[in-house]
Amino acid sequence: MSEIERDQYLIKTEPYYRSLGNEVEMYQAAYAARMPVMLKGPTGCGKSRFVEYMAWKLQKPLITIACNEDMTASDLVGRFLLDINGTKWQDGPLTVAARIGAVCYLDEVVEARQDTTVVIHPLTDHRRNLPLEKKGELVTAHADFQLVISYNPGYQSLMKDLKQSTKQRFGAMDFDYPETGIETEIVAHEGGVDPQTAEKLVQIAQRSRNLKGHGLDEGMSTRLLVYAAQLIGKGIDVQSACRMALVRPLTDDPDMRDTLDAAVSTYF
Repeated sequence: MSEIERDQYLIKTEPYYRSLGNEVEMYQAAYAARMPVMLKGPTGCGKSRFVEYMAWKLQKPLITIACNEDMTASDLVGRFLLDINGTKWQDGPLTVAARIGAVCYLDEVVEARQDTTVVIHPLTDHRRNLPLEKKGELVTAHADFQLVISYNPGYQSLMKDLKQSTKQRFGAMDFDYPETGIETEIVAHEGGVDPQTAEKLVQIAQRSRNLKGHGLDEGMSTRLLVYAAQLIGKGIDVQSACRMALVRPLTDDPDMRDTLDAAVSTYF
């Protein structure tokens, strides 16, 4: 693959990321060792933004794959396609990443079938290669290649969890929602609202997170707070913005909606 094609996967402008601890230094050390990395944390807490930021900081291409239950091994590694000249091989995103030395990010990896995720195993140990069995080729990963996966442990079950044989191929980093001051800063910056409004949104989210396991599967994410702030910044009244961005996406239960709407009214 040419430098021009490789360049399309580079992140040109710095993504906004607010460090919460020593995660930047830890990731840099892991990348220097080409250690596969697993990011664990609730939805919308900044895992994907962190990977984008680190790819930008390291000036490495980033290929992101949104995993789903219909994804096959061929979707990852590639397949033969028919055209007017016959058949030709087309690399999948994992193979492209291995060839060009990209950071390959498998987002919400537990959504993929376990028989699909097995194909990443040879890339996550000393072999660092990818067998293309249908093509009869063994791709040796570029020296810059690194594999990163993420998932939300709060949603794991016996049917949707990573095998130990997969987990123990990765170093793991825990992510969570930021503490109040930092989350307020993030919401104000990304949502374009004043710090006072951002802080109230954060307080509403914290109330909802306390309800996790007590009527809610998951509390309001930082991502949802940014959505609410953006609506407010566009002139939508606060109550309507919070209903649309915070309450309605979270639950269909009428009583729980009333509880969350009441929390919004308390702060606004």
